[in-house]
Amino acid sequence: MDQDTPIHVGYSACPHDCPSTCALEVEVLNQYRIGKVRGARENSYTSGVVCAKVARYAERTHHPDRLTFPMRRTGEKGLGEFKPISWESALDEVANAFVTASQRHGPETVWPHYYAGTMGLLQRDGINRLRHVMKYSGQHSTICVTLVGAGWNAAVGAFRGPDPREMAESDLIVSWGGNPASTQVNVMTHVQKARKNRNAKFVVVDPYRTRTAQVADMHLALMPGTDGALACAVMHVLFRDGHANRDYMAKFADCPSRLEEHLKSRSPQWAAGITGLDESEIEDFAKLYGETKRTYIRVGYGFSRSRNGAVNTHAVACLPTITGAWVHPGGGAFYSNKDIYHWDKTLIEGLDAHDPSIRMLDQCRIGPILTGNKTDLGDGPPVTAMLVQNTNPAVVAPESAKVREGLLRKDLFFCVHEQFMTDTATYADILLPATTFLEHNDIYQAGGHQHITIGPRLIEPVGQSRSNHEVICGLAERLGAQHRGFTMTEWEIIDETLKESGWSGADALKESRWIDCQPSFEEAHFLGGFAFQDGKFRFAPNWSEQGPDHSELPTLPDHVELIESADDTHPFRLVTAPAHNYLNTSFTETTTSIKKESRPTVKLCGADVERLHLKDGRKVRVGNKRGEIIVHVEVASGQQSGVAVIESVWPNHAFENGLGVNTLIGADAGPPNGGGVFHDSAVWIKNA
Repeated sequence: MDQDTPIHVGYSACPHDCPSTCALEVEVLNQYRIGKVRGARENSYTSGVVCAKVARYAERTHHPDRLTFPMRRTGEKGLGEFKPISWESALDEVANAFVTASQRHGPETVWPHYYAGTMGLLQRDGINRLRHVMKYSGQHSTICVTLVGAGWNAAVGAFRGPDPREMAESDLIVSWGGNPASTQVNVMTHVQKARKNRNAKFVVVDPYRTRTAQVADMHLALMPGTDGALACAVMHVLFRDGHANRDYMAKFADCPSRLEEHLKSRSPQWAAGITGLDESEIEDFAKLYGETKRTYIRVGYGFSRSRNGAVNTHAVACLPTITGAWVHPGGGAFYSNKDIYHWDKTLIEGLDAHDPSIRMLDQCRIGPILTGNKTDLGDGPPVTAMLVQNTNPAVVAPESAKVREGLLRKDLFFCVHEQFMTDTATYADILLPATTFLEHNDIYQAGGHQHITIGPRLIEPVGQSRSNHEVICGLAERLGAQHRGFTMTEWEIIDETLKESGWSGADALKESRWIDCQPSFEEAHFLGGFAFQDGKFRFAPNWSEQGPDHSELPTLPDHVELIESADDTHPFRLVTAPAHNYLNTSFTETTTSIKKESRPTVKLCGADVERLHLKDGRKVRVGNKRGEIIVHVEVASGQQSGVAVIESVWPNHAFENGLGVNTLIGADAGPPNGGGVFHDSAVWIKNA
C-alpha cells in the first residue's frame, strides 16, 4: 500500500474459546487482507490488551494452507488425499448421504457435531437449527465447562458474580484452577491494577508452575484433583480462628452450623496428607484469606477437567460466603456471567422445532459412540452420518485411539467444514472450506466479563470459503428443512435475536461496538440473596438438580476420591493444560506458534527425573491402559513428585506414533452431568 494511504480500522471480537472474548481493533488493508490486530482501547475490560496469538491473526487468516475450495476424498480415510469439486456437488453429496442414512436407519443416525472453534452465537449454534428441524441426534456438549458449571450452580444458583473489573479494587486475588496469563490475558490486566494501586496480593492455586504462577505472591502447587481438600482446610481455619462472618451466614447461607461441625475434622494437617502441600502453606493461605476483606476468587476451567471437579468448585465457592466477602467491592468469587444476557436463541437454534424425545449423544464420548457402545446409543441406531463444524474431535476428544477407530469406519459418511487440514479433516468424505471470524457476521457474549460485542464481516472470504450459516442453509434447502431461519441473512438473524432478547438491534450495536450488560452491584454480589427461592447460598447442595449421576457426591464440601488415582503401575497423575501459544487446536498450524512451542514435552520435577534415570530432553514413553505416546522430558520446578504435565493440544502428527495426548484420557463422564476429564489420568513413564 502507498505509505500515505490511511489504514482503515475495523472492529470485532475474538471468536475463540476464551472467557476474555476480547474486543478488537483490526487493521483492514484492503477488502481481502488484514494487518495488525489489537485489543480495543476503549473497552473497559479489554483495555487495549490482546493475547499474542490473536495479535498475529493475519498469519492465520492469510496462511498458505487455508482450505479454499470444496473437496472429495480420493484416498483412504485419514491420509488427507482429496480432489477439488464444486460447492453444488459437495452440498448435493452431503445432503444425499444424510437422506440415504436416514432412510435406512431413521434420522437419529445423523449426528451434527460441533463446539467452540468460534464462540459466535450464530455461526457456532446455528447447526442446531438443522438438527432440530430434521430430528437428528442431539449433542450433550460436555467437553469444556460442564463439571465446573454444575459445582458453581449448585452453590450459587446462577451464572453471574462480581464485576470482573472489580479485581482492580481487591486486596487479595486468588486465581484458582486457571492460568490467565496464557488463557485469559485480560484478567492479568486487572490483577496488575490492583497490585499497583492497592498493593494487592496475588495467589495462584495450580498443580504446576504456570506463567501465572511465576508472577504470584504465593503459589500453592497441590496434587491434581485435591482442590476440595484445600478449600475445606481453609474453611476449617476460618471457623477456628474467628474469621467466619456468622451474621452474614445467618442471613445468606443454608446451614452454617452444620458445616462448621463437619469441617472440624478437615484440618490443614488432614488436607496436607491429600494435597501434598505443607501444613504451613495451608495455614498461611487461610490466614491471608481470612484477614483480608476484599478477596476475589477467580474460578478457572481447570476444575472442569477432573472427575470430582463439580465438588471441588462447590467447595471453593463456599469460601467468600463464610467470610462474607461478597458484600465488599472487589470481593466474592466469579466463574461466568453467561446468565446476564437473557438470550432468546429460538431463531438461531430452531428451538421452536426441538423435540426433547430425540436422543442426546455425549460429545466427549464420540469414541465409544462411533465404535458402537450400546450404553451410549441406547435403543437408537448407530451413527452413520456426521457433519462437523468448529471442532477437531480426532485430537481434542478423549480416548483418541478409539475416536480414530470410529472415524475409519467405512459405513460412516463424514463431512467436515474447516479452515485447515486438521487431523479430523483428513477422515472426511467431503471437506468444505470455512471462513474465519473476519469473513462473516456474528455476535458474541463474554463469559469472563460483561459485554455483548458485534463482529461484522471485515474482509471478503478467502478463496471459496463459506460461513457455517451458509453451509447450514445450503444443506437445509437440499434436505427440504423448513424454518424461516434458513431463508434469512446472518445480519437479519443477529438483529432479530438481539431485539427478541431485549437489546438494541444489530445496526445500533455496530455503531456502539458493544453493550455493557453488567448487573448492579447489589445483584452481582447477591446482596438481595442468592439465586434460590429462599435466597440462601447452598453449603449443602442438591446435586440431583445438576444432573442424574449424583449418588457419589457428598452432602457438604469435601474431598471425594472420584479421581483416577495413581498406583504402583501408574505412579503419575497427568495434567494436560493448555499450551501458551495454542488455543485448543487453533494456532497449531501457524509458524510462529509452532516455533515458540517447539515440541510436545512432559514436565517432571527434578526428583522424578533423577529417580527414573532420565535427562532433560530425553525421549520417554507415557502410557496407561488406553495407549501410549512418546514425548521429550522437560525438567520443571514448582510441581510435586508424581505430577506429569503435558501442555497441549498438539496435533496427533506431532507425536511419533501419530496419536496425541488425549489417547491417555478416559471418556467416562464426570458426575453429576458429564464432562471431559483431561487433567484426571494416571500414567506410567518409561525411558524410550
